Parts: sequence; structure tokens; C-alpha cells
Amino acid sequence: MKRITVFTYGVICYAIFIATFLYTIGFVGNLVVPKSIDSTPSGTLGQALLINAVLLGIFSIQHSVMARPGFKRWWTRFVPQPVERSTYVLFSSLALILLFAYWQPIGGVIWQVQNPVGQAVLYGLCVLGWGIVLVATFLINHFDLFGLRQVWLYLRGKEDHPLAFVTPGLYRLVRHPIYVGFIFAIWATPTMTVAHLFFALLTTGYILVGIRFEERDLVDFHGERYSEYRKQVPMLVPRLGGRPYEAGE
Repeated sequence: MKRITVFTYGVICYAIFIATFLYTIGFVGNLVVPKSIDSTPSGTLGQALLINAVLLGIFSIQHSVMARPGFKRWWTRFVPQPVERSTYVLFSSLALILLFAYWQPIGGVIWQVQNPVGQAVLYGLCVLGWGIVLVATFLINHFDLFGLRQVWLYLRGKEDHPLAFVTPGLYRLVRHPIYVGFIFAIWATPTMTVAHLFFALLTTGYILVGIRFEERDLVDFHGERYSEYRKQVPMLVPRLGGRPYEAGE
């Protein structure tokens, strides 16, 4: 019964993540969702900037702190190991839901592309960005990244071993294709408002800071292999004319 409960919990956490991810696309792109990044402003500029900064800060702190190995060692004293990742995914989704619920639209246009070709290019880059994010998760192990693999192994009574370090596809061009996708998705828009620019700037800043912590942990875990990978493969911008990284070089 316990194994079924753990597996069910993991599936629910994953389902909440999927719903949140889809809402994020609509939120950033002002598509379908009832409240988006550029909904009708309702407060003062100062109030909106402060509330939005706090909301983004909550997500950034949760997303970064709960991913650190030291926190995980402490956290798994209270949370069973098989659901640690699922719980992290759940908390990340809840932090985003909080952001969606209390986000303060601001208004004010920074730039607006009127040319139909320019609009199509920017919308295409945005779609490309979200596509890169999704593809990059599957290139490593989507179900491990979001906790399903761990609860599935527990359901089957099998031991969970850390996955080997691999560099498939996009990971041979840049070290962090998921973040590259997010950057495309949040910056590529025909209409850049003050709220959208604020969101894009703070999110990009978090990505750049978060990479430093993430890579420090990866070096500690994978040792020299990741250090060599980091020397040979750029962080976010592919080298023009460069040869894709091959493991063992």
C-alpha cells in the first residue's frame, strides 16, 4: 500500500507540474489563460514592481535552495528519498502558481514590432524556446528530472541508482540547453511591456546565478569528467563553426 501511495503522490506532483508548465506558456505569451503577464494593470508602478520582485524571489530561492545537495541531505531526514524529487517539483509548481495568482501587470510598452514578418519571427523563436526546453528534458531523462522514475522504481521494489553523466544532442553544443530555451521563450515577443521586461530581466539574472551553483554541484558529483566538459562546451551560446563535444575527448 505504501508503494502505491508513493507512486500516486509522484504522479499527482507530475500532473500538477504539467498543468503549471502549460499555464506558464500561456502566462508569458498572453495566450488563453485568465491572467497573464500583461493583463490589465490594477495598482501603482512601485507596488507592482515590489510584489513581482517578491514573487520571483520566492520562486528563485525555493528552486535553488531545495536543489542543493546539503538541503537534500537534511530534507530527506523528513521526506522519504523516493519522493524527494517529486516534492521538489511540487514546491516549484506551487511557487509558480503563487506567482501567477498575485502577479501585478504594469502596462507601458518598451518595444512593439508591427511588421508581420518580424512578429512571425519572434513568435517562432518563442515557440522554438519552449520546444528546446521540452526536448532538452527528454534528452537527459525527463521522468527522472520530474520525479516519476524514482517513484516508479520504488513501486517495483527496485533500488534507485544515480544516472550516468551523458551529453546527448543539444548538450554537445551548450551545457544548459534548458536555460537557453527559457531565455528564447521569455525574451522573444513582438510586444515587450514593462512587466514582461521586468520578468525577463529577473528570470535571466536568476538563470545566470543559478548556473554557478548548479555547476559547482555537478563538479562535486561528477568530478573531472564534468570539469573537462565545462572547458570544452560553452555555457549558453554555441561556438560558431565549432565541432560538437564528444564524450571522452
